[in-house]
Amino acid sequence: MFGIPLAFTVPLALTALIGLPLLYYVLRVTPPRPRQVPFPPLRLFLDLLPANQTPRRTPLWLLILRLAIAACIIFAMAGPVLNPAPVAAGAGPLLLVLDDGWPAAPSWDRRIEAAAQRIQAAGQRSRPVAIVATSDGPREILAFEANKALERLRAIKPAPYAPDRLPALGAIEAFIAAHAESSVVWIADGLERGHAGDFAAGLAGAAKHLSIVTDPNPVRALSGPQNLAGSLEVGVLRSAVAGAEQGEVRALDLKGLAIGAAPFDFAGKTATTARFDLPVELRNDIVRLEIAGEHSAGAVSLLDERWRRRSVGIVSGEAADVSQPLLAPNYYLKKALSPFADVREARPGVGDPIHALLEEHVAVMVLADIGAVPGPTHDELRHFIEDGGILVRFAGTRLANASDDLVPVRLRRGGRVLGGSMSWDTPKKLAPFERSSPFFGLNVPDEVTVTRQVLAEPDPGLPAKTLAQLSDGTPLVTAMRMGKGMTILFHVTADTTWSNLPLSGLFVDMLRKIVDLSGETGQGAATGVEVEKAQTDAAKAGDKDALAASADQPRTVAPTRTLDGYGVLGVPPASAKPIPIGFAGAADAEHLPGFYGPQNAPLAVNTLLAGETLSALDFGRLGLAPNFLRGAEPVDLRPFLIAAAFLLFCLDALASLWLSGALRPSRRAVAGLAAFLIACGCVAGPMRAQAEPSSPAISQRDINSALTTRLAYVVSGDAKVDEASRQGLLSLSRVLARRTSLTPGEPVGVDPARDELSFYPLLYWPIVAGRPRPSQEAIAKISAFMRLGGTIIFDTRDALTARPDGPPTPEAQWLRQLLDGVDVPELAPVPADHVVTKTFYLLDGFVGRYVNGVTWIEALPPAPADGSARPARSGDGVSPVIITSNDLAGGWASDPDGESLYALTPGGARQHELALRGGVNLVMYTLTGNYKADQVHVRDLLERLAH
Repeated sequence: MFGIPLAFTVPLALTALIGLPLLYYVLRVTPPRPRQVPFPPLRLFLDLLPANQTPRRTPLWLLILRLAIAACIIFAMAGPVLNPAPVAAGAGPLLLVLDDGWPAAPSWDRRIEAAAQRIQAAGQRSRPVAIVATSDGPREILAFEANKALERLRAIKPAPYAPDRLPALGAIEAFIAAHAESSVVWIADGLERGHAGDFAAGLAGAAKHLSIVTDPNPVRALSGPQNLAGSLEVGVLRSAVAGAEQGEVRALDLKGLAIGAAPFDFAGKTATTARFDLPVELRNDIVRLEIAGEHSAGAVSLLDERWRRRSVGIVSGEAADVSQPLLAPNYYLKKALSPFADVREARPGVGDPIHALLEEHVAVMVLADIGAVPGPTHDELRHFIEDGGILVRFAGTRLANASDDLVPVRLRRGGRVLGGSMSWDTPKKLAPFERSSPFFGLNVPDEVTVTRQVLAEPDPGLPAKTLAQLSDGTPLVTAMRMGKGMTILFHVTADTTWSNLPLSGLFVDMLRKIVDLSGETGQGAATGVEVEKAQTDAAKAGDKDALAASADQPRTVAPTRTLDGYGVLGVPPASAKPIPIGFAGAADAEHLPGFYGPQNAPLAVNTLLAGETLSALDFGRLGLAPNFLRGAEPVDLRPFLIAAAFLLFCLDALASLWLSGALRPSRRAVAGLAAFLIACGCVAGPMRAQAEPSSPAISQRDINSALTTRLAYVVSGDAKVDEASRQGLLSLSRVLARRTSLTPGEPVGVDPARDELSFYPLLYWPIVAGRPRPSQEAIAKISAFMRLGGTIIFDTRDALTARPDGPPTPEAQWLRQLLDGVDVPELAPVPADHVVTKTFYLLDGFVGRYVNGVTWIEALPPAPADGSARPARSGDGVSPVIITSNDLAGGWASDPDGESLYALTPGGARQHELALRGGVNLVMYTLTGNYKADQVHVRDLLERLAH
């Protein structure tokens, strides 16, 4: 309004301002002058003047004062609001489209607040609201009332990937077509990713009323870390030339401890580099890079073994000739390996260079034309391979005439030479790499040729060991797994004597792939040797189809720790799927960023790939004008206007008394009046904090929970975790209704800070690391709930990642902070004779999605010294706290047919059944206490009955 962020909730009330001129004339009206009748004796009084004279008209200043009072009342009735929430155009439902990818995470709270303001404004006009997150995909869109829409909004959290928006566009267009007068508000992340341009054009074409809201601050991210010879470098990106120019990237180790920090400066550009000048030993300990102060998955880059700078030892069978380096194999090997590895050679004069390099703990050993390896060194080299090392051997005259078992295939003595017996007439080219080869995807230049090679003896398993071959099908590179490591053989020399391969860029790329394998041998690298046994069996059986199928079937590794949208590592959600070993893509909805595979050699998946850039979406090019997220809160001006009207009214009353002469001011009276006016001004303002507390209204949900026993779970704020909790308790409630006399109602999600907990006997609390710690009021309610007989099951869901001898997991640390200050009894692992193991089923433990976690419960009284059974405790004996890590809700959750909704580890219908039985016991234990404590003494009771 006139450039001022001001709006009115009841604008029609402003029409009363039209009556102010009429009020002005009414206030000026004075009684008519009395008619004069001459009376001669009155001449005697002409010289007598009255002491007080009444003016014929009201003073102008008093008129203005009274008009101001009326104006304040009229404006207050119109409901003025400063910085009002934008009101979406249209009369139909409001559709909120929310970008929930990682670029929205840094400003997520402001985005949610902007959406909440629009939902509240729609609720005041009784408009239904529909919410769609772009990660929802082609899911049907439903409209709800404003209160339910707010609950749905609060449950949405940013995803750790940038979702493709186009799958959701069809559902949005269908909703708009069904509601012609609907208005669409797109709270965009502002990035040109996920087909943002096509999505914006589709919205503009479908929506009659479209409003776009975005954050003016640029998004920042990390991309493409490189562990170079002298430093570790990582690219720092931003979506626009705006915001802070400088910043800092931090490097953390596996325990989350800082190793170093590197500053960066954009200098007016959208990309720059942060460099860590650290020793290679420290650089190899880095597992996480993050932009300080930027809380998003894109601002984090995870490093695994593939980013470690490997040490490679080189030993040649030929004497070094310093005057002619181009004739030495070491020259080509060092040139090819030095860009991505630390190349090491034994000092001149060392008697056993292989032993000397193994003492330096190299990751890859390269032997160029080394024939038979002497006995002690041979055993040492074999142990090196079996412990995870990689041996790379190059052929030559010595190897061609030697016999050695440290090669992947049996070699034919001599060799294949151009122009000789068993030879070809022209040099042979390389064949394209097979899909099962680690070299798959590398471009094979036409100019690379081979004139001589060492041949492999025919063998049924030879195809499984071949990583590269010539155009005639003879092997060029073969490999074989030995223990945790492998041995690889190039059937040509490392120099240009037998081939021009060392002169090509392909030689460098092949060696890079091999060095990368040294970081993957612990988890089983994605090479042709993974399926060596399957392929060998298929080759022996002559089954070509099975041979091809075994080669095309990649191994996969499951996620162990994944990032959320804020860049916090935690337990992977149930929707996260395994990745094939050797996965080199960016994170998506199925493959979340994080670590996959065993903890000792995980694979890292990042949000951005090397070479990717960030660019802002050009709304102007699409003919759209976005609004920006605001920081100011709406301010209701009615209390201030009412206070101003009251003060002006008091001033008018005093002025009237003054003009009438009824006011006889004194210093004491003036001082008292001033104090009264000041007090009125203080009281007239907003008094939210001073309002008399009223008893909260009892909600319908509380009434239902008081009448029907229900299981409850604590809402974590993570939509996927909360859905798993709801599904798990719903499945457990169905089982309880079928198998016991208890018929519970549908489970309820509660917030300890807001909801009454006394209606629920059992609370299931899934721990999500990184969430804010509950307030002191909520902790006090939790303590009161446990003190009055309630039981809480805390589930850290980290059984797969927690190690007894390792540091506590983030979930365990968060639980410790939560219980700090709560009166928790002494806990112990559930003993075999505890009542909870016998309340309905006879159980040995409590399993969920996982089986290896330990369940903790209030410790029992100490066993008697004479060895007899423990006495039963007085009272109901129910433990107020039960702590587990087996993800109980995930193990309980099932569809109406009884099939488990989530993958179980190790899996099977038996595990799902045991999980449900454990849940039944826990509920019976909570509701009935120690009524089956006599099961502990059954042996003694039977003996007494016998007597």
